[in-house]
Amino acid sequence: MKTQAQPAAEGSSGTAKSVTIVGTGSYVPERVLTNADLEKMVDTTDEWIVTRSGIRERHIAREDEATSDMAAEASRRALAQAGVSAEDVDLIIVATVTPDMVFPNTACFVQNLIGARNATCFDLEAACSGFLYAMHVASQFIRTGAARTALVIGAEKLSCVTDWQDRATCVLFGDGAGAVVLQACEAPRGFLATVTGSDGALTDLLKIPGGGSRSPTSVETIEKRMHYMQMVGKEVFKNAVRSMGDAARNALEQSGLTLDDVACVVPHQANIRIVDAIRERLGVPPEKFYVNLERFGNMSAASIPVALDEAVRAGRIKKGDVVVMVAFGGGFTWGSSVIRM
Repeated sequence: MKTQAQPAAEGSSGTAKSVTIVGTGSYVPERVLTNADLEKMVDTTDEWIVTRSGIRERHIAREDEATSDMAAEASRRALAQAGVSAEDVDLIIVATVTPDMVFPNTACFVQNLIGARNATCFDLEAACSGFLYAMHVASQFIRTGAARTALVIGAEKLSCVTDWQDRATCVLFGDGAGAVVLQACEAPRGFLATVTGSDGALTDLLKIPGGGSRSPTSVETIEKRMHYMQMVGKEVFKNAVRSMGDAARNALEQSGLTLDDVACVVPHQANIRIVDAIRERLGVPPEKFYVNLERFGNMSAASIPVALDEAVRAGRIKKGDVVVMVAFGGGFTWGSSVIRM
């Protein structure tokens, strides 16, 4: 089944508001795992990894460093940039496939760590598309007046669910967290359009099959390594390029803009082949794409917010710029947002 979310009309009613990002922040663990390190762990080479993924290194969390710890640090940095107190946050959404626990939700752990005692908290899971989905949900809270200040976080400790015996996938993933602070603003700034979609017929392409209600944890699921990520690479590539390209074009069309109006595209940092294929499909010059996967790998829901924060702090994205964010993930899910900063 495929779905598409229509953008809320700016100023179409007394309660509708425009919503924008007022602060960004990110955090990655100190430990760096290079391709040379991976050569000692599995049958691979630096050349093989770089050629197929564009990744040279990734950051790996400490054993005692949970997803919420990384999310909290990214949140503190986003709040500091926004000049917003944690007590002023009334909504926290964490997008993740690697929560601290099955429950309580990771957002509640973040709330406690940063002192956001007035916030409503929950997690959202749409794999690598999760951060865009979470921003879209938080925007609706603000548009309707249900929240004034939202903290949206993409955070992952993928090293916990990476099969370090599988050379095809273990080279791809890293840990980290990114966060944004959302508030209402005056048009024409803010989110201009968001498109999301899903196709449940493709659930087998990218998954962690063990540990849920279908295959509860058992000796058998552990022995079969069902608690690690599994991916059908070629099919993921094909569907990712199509869905991300279509989502970005649809979001731009709904916003009334063209690619010529876009200052920066921040794609999900999956691998360089997917990123390059999407760029070519859209016809966007390389200088308009912000890519950092060489240093961080694929961080799932954390990829876009970490890249966005880097681009903002490096001056690649400035006030008034039109930015396109686009992602795909297991599910299959995809999404794209157009925002005027």
